[in-house]
Amino acid sequence: MVSSSTIDVPHLGGIKAGYVLSGNGYDSSKPTVVLINSMCTTVALYRNQFEDKNLTDAVNLLAIEPLGHGSTSSPTEHFTYWDSAIMALQVMDKLGIKKAFALGTSQGGWIVVRMALLMPEKILGLLPLGTSMDYESAESRDQGAWEPTAIIKPFVEKWTSKTETPEFIVDDIWCGMVASLGFSGTVSAETIDFWNETLKRTYTGDEGRKKVRMASINLLSRDGLLHRLQDIKCPVYWLQGTEDTPFGMTLPVEQIKLFTSSKEAKLTMVQGGGHYLNATSPREVNEAILDIVKKYGN
Repeated sequence: MVSSSTIDVPHLGGIKAGYVLSGNGYDSSKPTVVLINSMCTTVALYRNQFEDKNLTDAVNLLAIEPLGHGSTSSPTEHFTYWDSAIMALQVMDKLGIKKAFALGTSQGGWIVVRMALLMPEKILGLLPLGTSMDYESAESRDQGAWEPTAIIKPFVEKWTSKTETPEFIVDDIWCGMVASLGFSGTVSAETIDFWNETLKRTYTGDEGRKKVRMASINLLSRDGLLHRLQDIKCPVYWLQGTEDTPFGMTLPVEQIKLFTSSKEAKLTMVQGGGHYLNATSPREVNEAILDIVKKYGN
């Protein structure tokens, strides 16, 4: 789970998408769950899911790295979360996966909902984790969401350059912020060290600077989904940690109500869970995956 393979898909003129598939390849006799990772992480975020034999015996796990993350690369510097959603759907097609459940952590939640909006016939159910369906609007901030512009914009400005930057490497401050906001103090020092090293390996050189810069711009400039949620028809099992720093617990309580056309829309609060919930509370997340697959996988 440290590195991923890549697969070529046509979106944006030809993307190399980083991914990992459980087992010995796609097994058409089992349901598939697509996993989309959080900001500045890689497919390694889902290590606890891939190492759960009960889970991998029941389903195919397909972890895909969004644009700006991990091994995924694109011929164009600019992209949005909609582009990552299209890319993920094309990865499914390339691997012969006609339908899947889709789980997304933090920004991954925004991407998997977009997948369901773009091609509802392909998405059997959604598991958003530690996320929000809005941008950081004034309304969202009133409900406890963070305001990321003051934190992230100075980094974007620092990473903007008119000349190539072959010596670039993402700094310790950014790495520390990703770890502290994401894991909410609920994981070991060894895990934090792993992610610091992973970020520095991913975001290095001129290409790495462009990737982390655009991933950050993508977060700051994204569109909200609140008015689109009524068009989601598949079941939604949303899980939120009680220690989620960026989005808290009030906001998901209100937003789950907007999935008015869903077969089933429920919110589960995970006691002690951090923002990157699948990593901080893998047992609860893995159980939720098995629950939704068992109920809606046929």
